[in-house]
Amino acid sequence: MMKMAKGYFGRRKNVWTVAKNAIEKGLLYAYRDRKAKKRDFRSLWIQRINAGAREHGMSYSQLMGALKKANIDLNRKVLADLAMNHPEAFKSIVDKVK
Repeated sequence: MMKMAKGYFGRRKNVWTVAKNAIEKGLLYAYRDRKAKKRDFRSLWIQRINAGAREHGMSYSQLMGALKKANIDLNRKVLADLAMNHPEAFKSIVDKVK
C-alpha cells in the first residue's frame, strides 16, 4: 500500500490509515473514470462531426441518418478524424449521402 502512495503529498504518503484511504479513493476514481473517458470521447466525436456536417449544410442527426440509409458503416471516431484532419474526404462522404 505504501508503494502505491508514493508521490502523494503530506500525510497521505507516510501515514498508513491516511494513505490507505487515499489509495482506495484513488482506485475508485480510476475505475469510474475509465467508464467516463469513453463517454467523454464519444461526445467529443459527436461535436466534431456536427461541426463538420454543419459546414456542408447538414446537422449531425441528418448526416448520421443519411449514412445509415446509404449503408456507409463508418464509426464516430473515424468520422470525427476525417472531419477534423481530412476535410476534403469528409466533404466527399457528405456529398455522397446528400
